[in-house]
Amino acid sequence: MDEDVLTTLKILIIGESGVGKSSLLLRFTDDTFDPELAATIGVDFKVKTISVDGNKAKLAIWDTAGQERFRTLTPSYYRGAQGVILVYDVTRRETFLKLDNWLNELETYCTRNDIVKMLVGNKIDKENREVDRNEGLKFARKHSMLFIEASAKTCDGVQCAFEELVEKIIQTPGLWESENQNRGVKLSNKEEGYGGAGCGGYCSML
Repeated sequence: MDEDVLTTLKILIIGESGVGKSSLLLRFTDDTFDPELAATIGVDFKVKTISVDGNKAKLAIWDTAGQERFRTLTPSYYRGAQGVILVYDVTRRETFLKLDNWLNELETYCTRNDIVKMLVGNKIDKENREVDRNEGLKFARKHSMLFIEASAKTCDGVQCAFEELVEKIIQTPGLWESENQNRGVKLSNKEEGYGGAGCGGYCSML
C-alpha cells in the first residue's frame, strides 16, 4: 500500500501535435528519449511517484493526442485534474500561437477553477528557434501560469517542470486535500514564497 503517499494527483499534458508531449512524459517517467516516437493516438497514461518538499505524491499523468480527430474524449480527460502542463515547440511559432485555443478548451472542460498551469517551451536543444524565451514568459504571466523551457532530448528542465507543478498544487489549499480527507478540511495558507531549489534557474514564477 502507498501509506506514505500524501496524495494522488491527476496531471494533464496538452498542446499541438508534434510539440513533444509524449517525449517529455517519457523522459520524466522512464528517463528515455526516442527521436522516432510515434504520434499519440487517443490518450497515453503513466504513473510516477515523486517526493516534493518531503511529501510523496503519486502522479497519474495523462498525455493526449494533439490532433483534432481525437477531441471527442476531451471532457472526461479534463475532469478532476489538479494540474496541467501546456506544451509548445520553441522552433514552431504556430504551436505557440495555438496556446490560446488550448487554454480556452481547458477553461471549457476543466472542473476546477484553481487548477495549476505550467507552460513548457520544449525543444530548446534545437537551433532554429522561432519563439523567444521572453515571449513564453510574458504569455505565462498573462495567464497566471508557471513557466519553464525544456528539452526532452537533453533532459533540461523536464524534472523541474513536473516538480514545480506538484509543489504548487500541494501549496494550493483545497485543490487536493478534499480528495483524500473529509470535505471542509482546509490547510492553512502556505506562504507564497517560491524557492526554485534544484532548478538551476529555469523556473520563473509570477
